[in-house]
Amino acid sequence: MNIFTKVAAISVTSLRLAFSASAQTSIETQKSITPKAVLSELLEGNKRYMKGDVTSPEILKRIEATTKGQHPKAVTLSCLDSRVPVEIVFDQGIGDLFVGRVAGNVENVDQLRSMEFATKLAGSKLVMVLGHTACGAVKGACDHAEMGNLTALLAKIKPAVEAVKGHEEKGRNSKNIEFVNDVVEANVRQTVSDIRERSKVLADLEKSGDIMIVGAVYDLHTGGVTLLK
Repeated sequence: MNIFTKVAAISVTSLRLAFSASAQTSIETQKSITPKAVLSELLEGNKRYMKGDVTSPEILKRIEATTKGQHPKAVTLSCLDSRVPVEIVFDQGIGDLFVGRVAGNVENVDQLRSMEFATKLAGSKLVMVLGHTACGAVKGACDHAEMGNLTALLAKIKPAVEAVKGHEEKGRNSKNIEFVNDVVEANVRQTVSDIRERSKVLADLEKSGDIMIVGAVYDLHTGGVTLLK
């Protein structure tokens, strides 16, 4: 092994240690990493999760360490669904991620304010909208369900339902899981677009390269996260 190979190996090892779920994200790590590197680490963490080979989070040490502050590297907007535990899905620990949750992973003004805080003020480098297959909120929107305050929430998903074309043969409703999952993707894309349109703070941070805003979908069957292009 020549000196260049050794240096490269040390650099990779150091990066993995910096991102390890057994050590909280430090302010030095948060400042030095790029948005693309954060995204890569989350996807690598998801691969470990899929294999059942997650890193020990050293919970008690994390609890103690994070009393002094937090420096999360990413903020996610995910669905309320209990089957998508975001930190676990990406093999992250206490202090690594800001996690916003709402049925159907739709944005509202408070979620936008929270994401602006997480990035502009708290230093996170990545904003991820995370939908999931067979989403109950999406199914409700596909079926034009109405119930109390849920009616207004589902109305935010209706544009995604309308954006998906076809599926008349098997039905444009919750019984057609292919249609539902197409709407799930469309809804994630819509939320990403809305974030850029409704938050000048986030849009400007993305334009300057300080953050990335991405959409992804979690598969309930495999545990895998697919990044949407």
